[in-house]
Amino acid sequence: MNKYFIIILITSLSFAQTKRKLVWEENFSGESLNKKVWNIELGDGCPNCGWGNNERQLYTTVNHEVAAGNLVITAKKEGDKYTSTRITTKDKQEFKYGYFVARAKLPVGQGIWPAFWMLGSSISEVGWPKSGEIDILEYVGKEPQMVFTSLHTQDSHGNTINTKKTKIEGIEDGFHLYAIDWTKDKIDFFVDDALLYSFQPAIKNENTWPFSQPFYFIVNMAIGGNFGGPAVDDAILPQKFVLDYIRVFQ
Repeated sequence: MNKYFIIILITSLSFAQTKRKLVWEENFSGESLNKKVWNIELGDGCPNCGWGNNERQLYTTVNHEVAAGNLVITAKKEGDKYTSTRITTKDKQEFKYGYFVARAKLPVGQGIWPAFWMLGSSISEVGWPKSGEIDILEYVGKEPQMVFTSLHTQDSHGNTINTKKTKIEGIEDGFHLYAIDWTKDKIDFFVDDALLYSFQPAIKNENTWPFSQPFYFIVNMAIGGNFGGPAVDDAILPQKFVLDYIRVFQ
């Protein structure tokens, strides 16, 4: 490896990454999702389903594909139904602390709501929001150029109060990096290596800081709902949420 390549490699990594070792990566290099890593979750957006926010989509097994090294989730309007995909790494790949980053390309248009996020592994035992939630990326088409980075805890009663909304011109153009740097003391949120938001409560207990346990990944694209908005512009569908990779450094 020559010096020129080493310099290029180092400058392509964030400072947080250079301090850590790559311990896991998902490059979507196969022809389908790796079932040893991913669960495909089915259902609609009803609040009683355990994840719903009155969304309008039905999650299926067929609204995604792995192609050309990317995961592509496609939101569609099929008859009187909206369809999409939601996948998780629950009980398969879970991590505590580190630098977590995804390279993704956003869909656009009124009504779409793509997300890359994490839930605490204790959710089956203690429920949500006591389990904790880390929203590394949320984007809603009704607010162009805005990126949402948030956390949910028991102390906030699940409400989105530990959050930051950031305007980023051109965020809908091409691929961008969405990341967190999570330590025992705080969680920092980044887009394209720019720090957007930090969460570091003065008092840490199970209600304010459920982030001392392993968390698992979730990738999905919702349609409408409490956050995405009740109005959906059917003319923009289908829309694609594309992930190039997910990497974990510790």
